[in-house]
Amino acid sequence: MPLLSRKGALAIAAVVDVALQLRGHPISAKTLAAHHGLPPRHLEPVLQALVRDGILKGIRGPHGGYELARERRHVTANDILRAAGTVEVNSVPQAASDLLDKIVLPALSGAELEFGMALSRINVDDMARSAESLKIPPGRVAKRV
Repeated sequence: MPLLSRKGALAIAAVVDVALQLRGHPISAKTLAAHHGLPPRHLEPVLQALVRDGILKGIRGPHGGYELARERRHVTANDILRAAGTVEVNSVPQAASDLLDKIVLPALSGAELEFGMALSRINVDDMARSAESLKIPPGRVAKRV
């Protein structure tokens, strides 16, 4: 059972892809989408959310695109997931029963807290350096079988 949505994993991949670009060379949404095998219209709202949250910076113009707005080491997987809207902050479902309210939700909240802390220890710099050391080119799309 995956704990991350596909949208969340793609948001993280897009930010790492942006981090692998040379400074001063923004990458377009169209190029990012192509790198990850997506239509641009699927990725653009996520990229805009990352800009609004200060993770990416949008550069306008003919050579525009996206750059990191902060240093790679100061952007965590948790930051990206929250900005991309794949993690609900302080969302507690309307309690429909005592079982849900007193047993299930308290049990799951501890697991959610631990997962969030683990995601906060994963930063873009570590992932980008791993990609660089493995010589993985930015956005290489894997062939599906």
